[in-house]
Amino acid sequence: MPSELSPRARELLTQAHFGHLATLMPGGEPKVDPVWVGLDGLRVLVATDAKSLKARNVGADARVALSVTAFENPYEQLLVRGVVTEVRADDDLAVLDEMSLRYLGTPFPRRRWSSRVVLVVDPLVVRHYASALHDPRLPDGG
Repeated sequence: MPSELSPRARELLTQAHFGHLATLMPGGEPKVDPVWVGLDGLRVLVATDAKSLKARNVGADARVALSVTAFENPYEQLLVRGVVTEVRADDDLAVLDEMSLRYLGTPFPRRRWSSRVVLVVDPLVVRHYASALHDPRLPDGG
């Protein structure tokens, strides 16, 4: 059963904040990729090509970790450990287009893919943390 998400965790997953998805290679080594994130109820969504290394990795070992940092304050973070419980087809790019509208303001511009999928992650451990640190280079100090 997925963990509950706080209102701020839901915001971080439904606005244009960048994530980093960690999957496990066949030898057990971690692999991290920057990703766009989305939300479907309590489940976290990540779109990718079906032939990507991250998709192949979760096909062999469904355990993943995800970090999301707030765009306006990189010292605010959402940390998720979970399991990919479903790999949904997205050949019509419906999910990817929805994410692209948030991140780029337009439908996803690269339309040719062999096969698109959405990794559906059940979050088992969720931690939201906003550090007292700030970045003086940011207009509001971050």
